[in-house]
Amino acid sequence: MIKATNIEKNYGDLQVLKGVDLEVKKGEIVAIVGPSGAGKTTLLQILGTLDTQSNKANSKLSINATEVGALKDKSLAKFRNDHIGFIFQFHQLLPEFTALENVCIPAFIKNTPRAEAEAKARELLDFLGLSDRYDHKPSELSGGEQQRVAVARALVNDPSIILADEPSGNLDSESADQLHKLFFRLRDELGQTFIIVTHNKELADMADRKLTMIDGQMQQ
Repeated sequence: MIKATNIEKNYGDLQVLKGVDLEVKKGEIVAIVGPSGAGKTTLLQILGTLDTQSNKANSKLSINATEVGALKDKSLAKFRNDHIGFIFQFHQLLPEFTALENVCIPAFIKNTPRAEAEAKARELLDFLGLSDRYDHKPSELSGGEQQRVAVARALVNDPSIILADEPSGNLDSESADQLHKLFFRLRDELGQTFIIVTHNKELADMADRKLTMIDGQMQQ
């Protein structure tokens, strides 16, 4: 599903990633843990094609059998929208749009017809227990509800993989627990694959694998 080999990232003289290797199989939930500044979010951004490794010539990143380093900007943006879903700590919902509209945005970028996109968005919101929240804007939703809308948005294009960066970091303990259980439900019922960067010990311990990053390297 995803295979990264010898990923390095430099910002000037600072080397943030020091030859990271990672392989994740379809339907697997992998948690990446480690201290702040270890390079976890930087790695997630590279895996999500939001950033590029500094050593492209002698590294490799393959997602769903596609070598993403070979894609040009326009093709890479399309690949990202089609194959990768993102869940962030602070939801990143657009405040002027309703829950339904927020979920539809990646589908509209993909040029999915409006009726089809809205039908898929309603299906996902129903699945996530938000059937009575279609027309509510983010300010009218609880933190847990906002994060479930963000999950629906991440799923709307049927991506190959979901990348989550501290997805429960801004939630109360009950909402966090519900979100964690939701990830495993999505894996069990939809076959979804997750890579999750987290400081939440309970979530990390639930994952199929827990990987630890320290000082830009994956620990064995």
